[in-house]
Amino acid sequence: MADRNAPPVFLERRSYRKRRMMDAVRLMPFLGALLWMVPLLWSEGQGADLQPIRLSSAIRYVFWVWLGLIFISAVLWWLTRDETARSDAGAGDT
Repeated sequence: MADRNAPPVFLERRSYRKRRMMDAVRLMPFLGALLWMVPLLWSEGQGADLQPIRLSSAIRYVFWVWLGLIFISAVLWWLTRDETARSDAGAGDT
């Protein structure tokens, strides 16, 4: 028989969301590394005229990926911080 005073089996929604957002933040370096490797697969032309992509295009792509990763990381950090602030405020009310 289950004890009525036992803690719940599932995590609170706030705690669960915070953990998933932190997992997403931890995966950002791997996502960035994969996205930065994409220019290695690019080529221009077809058949015998196949040539590598221009360096300026690849650098522009890497810059935008870098900027996007910074933005996504900042948003995830802000959401995680916001969840922490809400849970701290809720704990102080009791």
